[in-house]
Amino acid sequence: MVGGGASGLVAAWRAGSRGHRVRLLEGNSRLGAKLLISGGGKCNLTHEGGVKELMAAFPSDQARFLRPALHAFGSGDLREQLQRLGVATYVRENGRVFPQDRPGSAAQVLEALETLARQAGVEIRTEARVVALEGQAPGLRQVLLASGQRLGADLFILATGGASYPETGTRGEALGWLQHLGVGGRPWFPALAPIPLKEPRPAWEGVALREGSLVLRDGVGGKRLSSFTGDILFTRRGITGPAALELSEAVEEARRRGRAWLGYLLGRGDEAALEAELLELQRVNPHLSMGKWIHRRLPERLVAHVCEKAGLAPDTRFKALARPGRRALVSLLSEFPLGEPGPVVLERGEVCAGGVALEQINPRTMLVRGWDNLKVCGELLDLNGPVGGYNLQAAFSTGYLAGDMAQQE
Repeated sequence: MVGGGASGLVAAWRAGSRGHRVRLLEGNSRLGAKLLISGGGKCNLTHEGGVKELMAAFPSDQARFLRPALHAFGSGDLREQLQRLGVATYVRENGRVFPQDRPGSAAQVLEALETLARQAGVEIRTEARVVALEGQAPGLRQVLLASGQRLGADLFILATGGASYPETGTRGEALGWLQHLGVGGRPWFPALAPIPLKEPRPAWEGVALREGSLVLRDGVGGKRLSSFTGDILFTRRGITGPAALELSEAVEEARRRGRAWLGYLLGRGDEAALEAELLELQRVNPHLSMGKWIHRRLPERLVAHVCEKAGLAPDTRFKALARPGRRALVSLLSEFPLGEPGPVVLERGEVCAGGVALEQINPRTMLVRGWDNLKVCGELLDLNGPVGGYNLQAAFSTGYLAGDMAQQE
């Protein structure tokens, strides 16, 4: 077993509980480094719901692949195992499942998974970094460690993770090892990552836009390429938040094609309705200032920016609002312009797209097709669901199937 994160620990526990002798190799000095920082340390474990609900969060090809794994070990099974080890969980209104709020929530989850593995007789070795796989189809012979040691086994399970957050040990190296053996995959690509902006607004750091949709367009005023309803939060370099994370993969794809522009649709983004509202205000409330009205729609720190772009002073009264200023306000406040995105950084993604091609893997066993003793699970697979616990559940479920060594190809 190579990798001691979420998927690897579950795979090791499952294999050990089936009576197999299991050795788990982890390159870091501790297990589950990335699990410890998931959900900001609060550890969004999974998403409530049955198999159909979980599958619906993934693209159709990924959903079909995950069906056997989710049936074998779903969110309810995960919560039951954790409950047995004293880790109570709860469901938020949005369906996301977390351990009970208390200091070290993520650490308690990791401790429970390690306990499961050790109780199943798993031998755990940390600071045992694998650097290569040796063998040829249909049989892998051994793994090579950075120390120069070679270790053989009857069956090998790779649960090394993706390429995001390399400081946690997820460097994406295993994809290269597998490609060297002829196992196909898709290059790592950022997903669920903050989006830098070419023109950042550090003065807006911490400001949130809510109850609207982040929109990706093919250039300024161009065709809508994608959108996601949810909040965004300004950072010193760009934006983050649920909508930004969800749209980051599409944004980077569009940016690499050379035409990407971002805006935030405020409310329904209905320009005609907004202009009608402005005209009505000119009639019924002519002494209302622009600044006060804009603040009803946007956080205070953005008011001066909107006024400047519209060519208006914040204390301008509605009775003095001419048509050019009105049209500028309509444009700015229906879809608030964010501008061109910068390169989305792979290493900052909560997960990453890419990995071992799903068609290369038997979804009932996690065996690599054409190989008798090589399995792959977790984020090393080309799976990337949305924010909300879906990706961790996919890691747990595919790890469970990989460790179920009683199953045959």
